[in-house]
Amino acid sequence: MNVTKSLVSLILGIVGGFIAFFIANEWKSEPLRPEIRHEIIGPGVKQVAYTPDHTGLEGPGSVDLREAAKKTVPGVVHVKTIQMGREYVGNPFLDFWFGNRSQEREVPMNMGFGSGVIISDDGYIITNNHVIRGSDRVIVVLNDKKEYEAKIIGSDPNTDIALLKIDGKNLPCVEYGNSDDVVLGEWVLAVGNPYNLTSTVTAGIISAKGRELGMNRGQMNLESFLQTDAAVNPGNSGGALVNARGELIGINTAIQSPTGAYSGYSFAVPVNIARKVVNDLKDYGKVQRAVLGVYMRELTPAVAEEMKLKETSGIYVEDVISGGAAQKGGLKKGDVIQGMNGIEIKTAPEFHEQLGKYRPGSAVQLKVKRNGAEKLVEVTLQNTYGDTALGVKEEGDLLGIKVSPLSKEDRYRYRLNKGVKITDIRNGKFKSAGLEKGYILVKINNSVLYDEEDLAKALNSVTDGGVFVTAVSPRGRVEYFAFSLLN
Repeated sequence: MNVTKSLVSLILGIVGGFIAFFIANEWKSEPLRPEIRHEIIGPGVKQVAYTPDHTGLEGPGSVDLREAAKKTVPGVVHVKTIQMGREYVGNPFLDFWFGNRSQEREVPMNMGFGSGVIISDDGYIITNNHVIRGSDRVIVVLNDKKEYEAKIIGSDPNTDIALLKIDGKNLPCVEYGNSDDVVLGEWVLAVGNPYNLTSTVTAGIISAKGRELGMNRGQMNLESFLQTDAAVNPGNSGGALVNARGELIGINTAIQSPTGAYSGYSFAVPVNIARKVVNDLKDYGKVQRAVLGVYMRELTPAVAEEMKLKETSGIYVEDVISGGAAQKGGLKKGDVIQGMNGIEIKTAPEFHEQLGKYRPGSAVQLKVKRNGAEKLVEVTLQNTYGDTALGVKEEGDLLGIKVSPLSKEDRYRYRLNKGVKITDIRNGKFKSAGLEKGYILVKINNSVLYDEEDLAKALNSVTDGGVFVTAVSPRGRVEYFAFSLLN
């Protein structure tokens, strides 16, 4: 009896299941599509976007960076640097006993690498000064793997910008943008060629503007970086930071990292500064630095409260230099500078960034607050010597001196087998330090000098701007001198 009841229940369950299946099949609607999860993982940000189909992310607020990458990648190059050293050739034992003259030859000692950006179709390339500093040879590898020997046109340690030139025609180049127009949250691409793997592209946003890192403290500070979370590793130094239109807005320069590799933030020199620097290097051989002629202090709410000022941001003029550009233009002690040529200024880095775009002799309009009233003051900028002249680097100029190898008479008289003799000296770093014609330069920092080329290499390899000179005076006395390349 129990068995019969069980069988009946089983049969009724099976029949009910079939009935339910057929009813559901008649009433069913269109099948639901599973949501597709696209993980967009960028440096420092992970965003999960949901799309119901394959139509892509083209709605409001989305951005397509493919065209920007396509325009930029061909114009970014790999930069290889080679430092040559002297290698002894011969047998020191035989040289000692038989008086053979020792021989040396130049051999590659150190190699480095970085990235660069082609800015003209005839082969001018921007990179970082720290990429090419101290190098004897620079080789540029294009995106299509063609190699060129590059000439260093000039470099500026103060902004960490250098200009190279290769002999090429109809080269792909990256179009200039305007770094003043960059806004926080704007999408950007960092494009580099770090390991000669052809260009690599990473995406991020502008996290901050006018960022100061404190790398040039005590010097003529021009730190005003664009900060981004796009991944930039050491080999990307000198590469391009571009906007969504593929326009160059910065030169990737530094990262903030405890390990030396990317860990969240990277920094780029704004292109408006880089463009002015390379134009100066191209046209004059040196950077034309303009000064306003003021002692200044950045205003913050705390400083404003201390000084009982209503303004809480801008540049407070503590004093004006007599005969300087500011005094001649009518700027006064106590003025607060809040803008330059229509660009708002709130911080010292922003002030230096705007000032760094101009040469001596340029007229700028300053927006200032004086006793609570807004005024416009026009100032003609000067150079560090107090006039508006533009300096031109002469061919073979080594900070105002000309040198020659030691003659046989000099070697015998001073009992030296190394050094270079100053044959002409003009206004410049060496003369300001106290050196005169006839002095023999033996060492620059730790580099021993044998000829003019050694002197140029030693000066180019200075990393912190400090130069320590070991010299022998015309009377045969060893003397020491020091100066900075950066002020």
